[in-house]
Amino acid sequence: MALREFKLPDPGEGLTEAEIVTWHVKPGDTVEVNDVIVEVETAKSLVELPVPFAGTVSALHVAEGDTVEVGTAIISIDDGASSAETPPAAEDVEEGLIGGTTSTGRTAVLVGYGVKQTEAKRRPRTGSGPTKVDAPESPARGSDVAVEPSELAGKQARALAKPPVRKLAKDLGVDLGSVSPTGEGGVVTREDVESAASGGSGEVRAVVTPSGETYVGSRDGERETRVPVKGVRRMTAQAMVSSAFTAPHVTEWVTVDVTATMDLVERLKKDPEFRDVKVTPLLVLAKAMCLAARRNPGVNATWDEDAQEIVLKHYVNLGIAAATPRGLVVPNIKDADRMSMRELAEAIGTLTTTAREGRTQPVDMSGGTLTITNVGVFGIDAGTPILNPGESAIMAFGTVGRRPWVVTGPDGSEAIEARWVTTLALSFDHRLVDGELGSRYLADVAALLADPSRALVWG
Repeated sequence: MALREFKLPDPGEGLTEAEIVTWHVKPGDTVEVNDVIVEVETAKSLVELPVPFAGTVSALHVAEGDTVEVGTAIISIDDGASSAETPPAAEDVEEGLIGGTTSTGRTAVLVGYGVKQTEAKRRPRTGSGPTKVDAPESPARGSDVAVEPSELAGKQARALAKPPVRKLAKDLGVDLGSVSPTGEGGVVTREDVESAASGGSGEVRAVVTPSGETYVGSRDGERETRVPVKGVRRMTAQAMVSSAFTAPHVTEWVTVDVTATMDLVERLKKDPEFRDVKVTPLLVLAKAMCLAARRNPGVNATWDEDAQEIVLKHYVNLGIAAATPRGLVVPNIKDADRMSMRELAEAIGTLTTTAREGRTQPVDMSGGTLTITNVGVFGIDAGTPILNPGESAIMAFGTVGRRPWVVTGPDGSEAIEARWVTTLALSFDHRLVDGELGSRYLADVAALLADPSRALVWG
């Protein structure tokens, strides 16, 4: 037999490690080329890894919850070939790294030949025929689990539990195999793990952070909890510190009457062309920022410290900050400036849905040029956003609410009316965007929101 090691591939974007979230195989399982064998979490996304060769799983070298460096062997596969046989060429194994496609036209995902559209199915172990038992489906396991007859007589080799429950058990130091399951179909629940951790005395509270991390809460009067800094939280912290202490930030505000924008939103919602997409004021702002960048191209640029050059971008990759269970991520819409309003609405919908599901790929969070952070959804009027590294401007979009506003009539008369009003806050890199340019760009965006018909002239 010939054992082949599958090493954690380089996810790109400067990432050097990943956390093993869920194994989809176990020793003894048979795998084919492109079967998804493991789900890993980088600092930017959850990624399913397909195996680039076929065979029988010999060993798993890392456990769920472990963080491993790129290049570390995570699994061994017995390909069934004689050790005297010539191993495949390196280029055959490496084919399909990020950005590549195979001769069959399948797009590669991180490594291998691309993820199949269906979930990888576990195959029975060879030897004394396994007995198949039904198990409830979960994101981490298939609907069928192969179990050896000898294991049915005693404790199962692997307890049934969903990934969040497995992580909770790991954080609380609980052996899932020793927990008596109360869930339907013999599934170990969160309550089962917490009960086992408390040993029947004293309450254990599992704390879940906005980034989806679960860790031990207070027990028996403890007054503090230590939260591990990893994943999205660590990457965000590093990026924000680097940005804040590298680029000199300037922030400007403008309060705008956006009644005309709200009227446009209501009309588009009733338009048959937009019936299948979500239309919000954010969509109008996104379009306005792209148009204003065309009139003020110096805003859509980056500072190249090594070359001592300002790089003007002739495209807009518009980032949308999205709050997800894993924390705040900022994927971007490629070439947003070339999209129609309808196309932009579809792109925003896809971007936010993918981000909330934790499936945003690293490439989708790289190459941004301008960003929107929609703090208004939390009822916040404005803020001083920090630039994403490599970008020169970020717009904070405040809540849109009804306020008294002085309205000037066609004859010059003034009256106080209830209008839809919002506040925009633009932070920019003062190394390449001076006060005049930043002010003109912000004023242009505000003018488009105040009167979206200006887009007919500017566009």
